[in-house]
Amino acid sequence: MALTIHNDAVPFRLEESGAVRVGDCRVILDVVIREFNNGSDPKEIVRAFSTLQLADVYATIAYYLRHRNEVDDYLSGRREEAARLRREIEASQPDRTDERAKLLARKAQMELDHASPAK
Repeated sequence: MALTIHNDAVPFRLEESGAVRVGDCRVILDVVIREFNNGSDPKEIVRAFSTLQLADVYATIAYYLRHRNEVDDYLSGRREEAARLRREIEASQPDRTDERAKLLARKAQMELDHASPAK
């Protein structure tokens, strides 16, 4: 009996935002690769993200191992874009240093007021 060889597609979906989703769920490629690089095996990744299919995680890791440079470049670009967006958002926010100092002082005073008296 001969084995039929199937050319299964990579289980990725590219969204308008540029995010690559794995399988039919909302988990992004970044997360699966981060977990793999942190030492998780495919079964542990599926346990942590139950909407993933085990076969999709194996396929994702196989793709990563075959195309590591391109995937690492993609992930690096995503991190850079996230950092740029974070800086942009933070720059547009008002300085809240005074409010923070007031809140911390109020918290410290409340803790003093509610501290049990020394015996």
